[in-house]
Order: sequence, then structure tokens, then C-alpha cells
Amino acid sequence: MLEKIKTYAKISNLWAIARRYFVNNFYDGMLTVLGILLGFFAIILNEGQVSIDSHLVILTGVGSCISMFISGLTGSYLSEKAEQKKIKEELKKAMVIITSEEEDQIDKDSVDIKELEKAMLIKINKNVDPKIKLRLRKQKQKKKIKTLQEKAETFATIVVSCVNGGSQFLGGVLPLIPFFCVSSANFFIFIISFLLILICIILLGIFLGVVSKESIIKNILQMSFAFLITLLISIFLLR
Repeated sequence: MLEKIKTYAKISNLWAIARRYFVNNFYDGMLTVLGILLGFFAIILNEGQVSIDSHLVILTGVGSCISMFISGLTGSYLSEKAEQKKIKEELKKAMVIITSEEEDQIDKDSVDIKELEKAMLIKINKNVDPKIKLRLRKQKQKKKIKTLQEKAETFATIVVSCVNGGSQFLGGVLPLIPFFCVSSANFFIFIISFLLILICIILLGIFLGVVSKESIIKNILQMSFAFLITLLISIFLLR
């Protein structure tokens, strides 16, 4: 089973795609929930409330996380499936062209009559046109390759879809952890949640720096910039 997974991953370039989806959507999930938290935080700042019922924050945040999960899961699955279907059709056209060009170069004796008989489930007359025999043989070989490719693509689509939806859900739930620990969320609970988001962003920056072999500090600053912009704009608009 492990060998099959490795084979499918190699054919479909799964890990690179999944890694890209995870980072992007984990980041998106955090920033989405950050916007929700800033809305509640503005209520504390503007209306002078000491605290807000954590239950309201959790329900709003988790509801958004569930929506992001379903959206990411189904959207990624449908888009990946459509893209793979397009690539498959292009490969089919290319394979037909190659077959037509190579048919005249194959010797008559290279056709395995027994394999053709198994593929067609009938006895074949050896005097049949060798081009027909060759075409049948290549169709059988293409069918085997196509089956492996399809399995790899299906596996990759399912994994990538789960990563796409799951990373958004995880990125959205993590900032809500402090609110599960208290019944009423005050100013400091929100600050802890914001710091948790910042820590996750720093870790993502480190991860991207290691993967791309670029400056880790540069990646951290780039990802933190969006966090700070979101924070400042939201506070300015909601104040």
C-alpha cells in the first residue's frame, strides 16, 4: 500500500501540490477568522464592553471554518478533476498522433498474436492486416498505462481536496483555541488569539524559507505584512 502511494505521488507530483495548497489555505483560514475576531474586538474597544460571550465568538468562527472546509474540499475536487480531464484529452490526441506515425515502422513479426487474442477474446487469423494487429496491441498497452495514470490522478485529487479544505479549517480553528478556555472573552483573550496567529504566520514563513531555500527572515516579513495590513485596516474601519 505504501509503495502504491509513493508511485501515485511520484506520477502526479502530489507532495509539491499538497504543500502549496496547505500553506496558501492555512494562511487564508487564519486571516479569515482574524477578520471575524477583529469585528468582535472592535465591539470591546468602541462600546466599552469588558468582555464578550465566548460562545458567540466560537459559533461564528467555527461556522466560518466549516464553510471554508466544504468550499475548499468541493471546489478543489471539481477544479482538479476538470483540469485533469482536459490534460487527459490532450494526451489522448497526442498518443493518437504518435501511433499513426509509428505504425509503418513496426515489423509484422513484432505483433504478439496471443496477446491480441486475449484482448479481443477471439481467435485471430494470422493473415489479418498487421496494422490492425498493431493498433490493437498498442490500445491494450495504452489501457494499462491509462489505468495507472487515472489511479494516480484520482488519488491526488482526493488528497489535494482534503488538504485544501482541511488546511483552511485548521487555520481558522487555531485562533479560536483561547476562546474555548473561557466563558467570557476579554481584551487579553483577543490579544492571545492575535499572538497565536502571528506565531503561526512566523512558522509558515520559516517553512517557506526552508522549502524555497531563500531568506527565512524575508519570508516571515512578507507573510507578516498581510497580517499587519489586515489588522490595521480592520481596526481603522471598525473603530
